[in-house]
Amino acid sequence: MASQAAHKRWLKVTALVVGIGGPIFSFGSVGATAEPARLTLDILSWPLDGATTYASPDTRFLSALTGGFLLGWGVLIWRLADLAYDAAPEAVRRAVVSGILAWFVADSAGSLASGNGSNVAFNVAVLLLAVGPMWRPARG
Repeated sequence: MASQAAHKRWLKVTALVVGIGGPIFSFGSVGATAEPARLTLDILSWPLDGATTYASPDTRFLSALTGGFLLGWGVLIWRLADLAYDAAPEAVRRAVVSGILAWFVADSAGSLASGNGSNVAFNVAVLLLAVGPMWRPARG
């Protein structure tokens, strides 16, 4: 079982895992900088076949929204580690793990419904990395 110090450090890993997609997808809103976002979606909708495009303004807009949410959620987790964890370690752990699990269920269900079931395997990897040792309460 991990210590509270280990959980607090892991929250920063979680923040980076979540937030790293923010800039990638935000830059996807501009045609000249959309390639990393397009490639990411192509990988997540395996196989890598080049079929994913960023030609539609709707796709670029959704990419901007997604990037903003991911970056904001990553910053929130980072700040919870800095500002709230010491005062309420179990509450912060539960809140972050609950948020990650909610993302996992909604994203995986949507991936399956949209015909992108391969993304569920990526989601499992992100889930395991994002939650890490926070599955269980920390020891004193």
